[in-house]
Amino acid sequence: MKYIYQNEQWPSFSWDIKNVLEALVSLKSVQGTLLGKMNSLGFDLQQEAIASTLTDEVIRSSAIEGHILNTEQVRSSVVRRLGLPVEKEYQTDRYIEGIVTIVFNAVEHYDKPLTKERLLGWQASLFPTGYSTINKILTGQFRDDKKGPMQVVSGPMGKEKVHFQAPEANQLEKEIEKFLNWLNQTDKTDGIIKAGIAHLWFITLHPFEDGNGRIARTLTDMMLAKAEKSSQRFYSISKQMQENRDDYYNILEKTQKGSLDITFWLLWFIKCVTDAIASSETTLNSILNKALFWQKHSSITFNDRQIKILNKLLDDFIGNLTSSKWAAICKCSQDTANRDINDLLAKNVLVKHGQGRSIKYTLSSQN
Repeated sequence: MKYIYQNEQWPSFSWDIKNVLEALVSLKSVQGTLLGKMNSLGFDLQQEAIASTLTDEVIRSSAIEGHILNTEQVRSSVVRRLGLPVEKEYQTDRYIEGIVTIVFNAVEHYDKPLTKERLLGWQASLFPTGYSTINKILTGQFRDDKKGPMQVVSGPMGKEKVHFQAPEANQLEKEIEKFLNWLNQTDKTDGIIKAGIAHLWFITLHPFEDGNGRIARTLTDMMLAKAEKSSQRFYSISKQMQENRDDYYNILEKTQKGSLDITFWLLWFIKCVTDAIASSETTLNSILNKALFWQKHSSITFNDRQIKILNKLLDDFIGNLTSSKWAAICKCSQDTANRDINDLLAKNVLVKHGQGRSIKYTLSSQN
C-alpha cells in the first residue's frame, strides 16, 4: 500500500479548481453574514462570543481524542486570558492551562511565523508532566520511533487495524522544514484552502509521539485566523469535526492512502468550515438571549446559586430542572434549594409545572 507521502511528487498537491472554488463561494457568503452580525454587536457581546467559541474549541478538540475536560475550568481559564469578569474562580489543572495557552498563542499571533521552536513548545505545553495518561512520552521534541513506527490504529489489542503509518522519524527534520517553509511563505493560495492543506499535511507527518491531532486543529485555527486577518474567533472548527468525528477520520484515511489530488479532502474541509460558521448562529442567539435576560432583570438581586442555575437554563440545560437537581448542581441542601426556587417564583423569573414528585421549573415565558 502506498501512502500519500510516498508519491514521487510529494508534497505537490493538486485539486479540482472549479469544484473547490464553487464550495469557497458558498463559504465566503456565510462567513460574510456572520462577521456582519458580529460587527454589529457591542464589544462586551463580541468578547462573550469569543469566550464561548474558544471554550468550545478547547473542549471539543480534546474530546475528539477521548479527553473530556471540565467545562467550567476551561471557561475560567479562557475568560481570564480575555480579561473578562470571572463569574467564579476555578482551580484549573496544568493540562487545561497548557491547551488554552497554545490556542491563544495560535490565534492571537496568527501573523507571526510558525517556527520549529514554537511548534515544539505547543506540544510540550500539552503534556506539562511529560506523561500522556500513565505513559511517559517525548515532549518538546519530535518522535524517535524507538517503540516502532508511528501508526494510527483501532480495535482491541492483538486485533488492531492499522489505518495509517506516518513517515519514518529520521525524515521528520527535513519534512517539517519543508512544511514550515511552505506555511510561512506568502503566495496566491486562498487562505481557507491553505488552512485545509496545512491540516492534512501536518497530520500526515504526525511528528510527535502524542498530541498530533490537537496541534493540527490548533494550527488550523491559526490559519483560519490568518485567512480572516483577525484573532477574533466566532466559530469552532473542532466542534464541527467532533460532531462529524467518523467522517473526519474516514476522509483523512482515504486521502492519506490516495494520490496527491486532494480535491475530496478540501471539499470536506470547506464544508466543515461552512457548517461551523452556520452553527455559530446558535451560540450567537444564546449570547443575545442571555444579554437581554440579564438586562431586563438588572434591578433584581440574585445570589450566586441562582445566577449559576439561570445561566445554565439560558444556555442549554439538559433535562428538567427540579429542586433536587438544583441542590446537586449548587452543592447545597434541599431546604436552601427550595428557598432559592421560591424566591425566583415570587419574582416571576421561574414557573412551576406539575405536582408532587413530578414538579419541575422553567424560565417564565415573560423572560
